[in-house]
Amino acid sequence: MGVLANRTAIITGASSGIGYEAAKLFASEGANVVVVARGGAKLRALEDEIVATGGKAVALAGDVKDEQVARQAVELAIEHFGGLDIAFNNAGTLGAMGEVTDISAEAWHDTVDTNLSSAFFCAKYQIPAMLRQGKASLIFTSSFVGHTIGLPGMAAYGASKAGLVGLARTLAAEYSARGVRVNVLMPGGTDTEMGRAAAPTPEARAFVESMHATKRLALPHEIAKSALFLASDAASFVTGTTLFVDGGVSMSKT
Repeated sequence: MGVLANRTAIITGASSGIGYEAAKLFASEGANVVVVARGGAKLRALEDEIVATGGKAVALAGDVKDEQVARQAVELAIEHFGGLDIAFNNAGTLGAMGEVTDISAEAWHDTVDTNLSSAFFCAKYQIPAMLRQGKASLIFTSSFVGHTIGLPGMAAYGASKAGLVGLARTLAAEYSARGVRVNVLMPGGTDTEMGRAAAPTPEARAFVESMHATKRLALPHEIAKSALFLASDAASFVTGTTLFVDGGVSMSKT
């Protein structure tokens, strides 16, 4: 029996990177998983992989910017597995890059809608289902960018990711006494498609690695393991917090 046995989790951004690793890890620990992402083919392959290894998974292809996708994910969790105990709202985008004077309103809104508004939509539908369970864990993926460090050219990303912290703290204050813990996962630089897009050259990657006390980037499964902690009963008294899994980037000055 895994630490998430008989629990149901929604994981967004599950077709790659941290979400992909979290889906496999949560399923291996006994969770029924509803995996959500835009990439339908990758998502179906993930569903097949989880089922082939004895897990339980249902895929929903859709854009998290669409409020109805958030509603449909919860409906799938209830229809297939009887409820919702965990949500890892992990989907995000690097979005518009460049000086703020060069970022269009459309690009700004696309980034904010993907990273922040989608989390609001998810929580809006997830929390009522979680309250019926009596004990649940809601997790958002933020970033050190915009929270402890400002990086040039990342205004939209930093602002949207920082907003998740305020959202999570408010929800924790509102719902923790009713059994729903709400926390923010704060990864450092991670070796994902998005991470490689943010540092696309060897020189840029070396610079980002040098910012970390570890002098390396995280692997996606390392971040997924921390999400598992927040989802599990091991974190039963953890709510309203930001869990730094950042290789020391937020404090490193070397």
